[in-house]
Amino acid sequence: MSDEAKTCTMTGVETFSTLFQIRPDVPFDHAFDELSVLLGCIRHLTLKAEMEGDRLAGSAARILSAFAKALVNDMEQGMKRRF
Repeated sequence: MSDEAKTCTMTGVETFSTLFQIRPDVPFDHAFDELSVLLGCIRHLTLKAEMEGDRLAGSAARILSAFAKALVNDMEQGMKRRF
């Protein structure tokens, strides 16, 4: 990660469903770590849904992917704010 990106933080603007919102001022390195774990879970659930026809895993993957998208969108806002 570049030095410029290390100084960026989350904006806290994005929401995930009506219950959750991204917390502001979380450093990008922490957010990237969480995003990496989240994407790994989504990948696992997606494979399970496809290979085993597990509809619950498919629904969980869809919900978690919305959360991952909110993280990415908020990171984008944080970079715009910083640069």
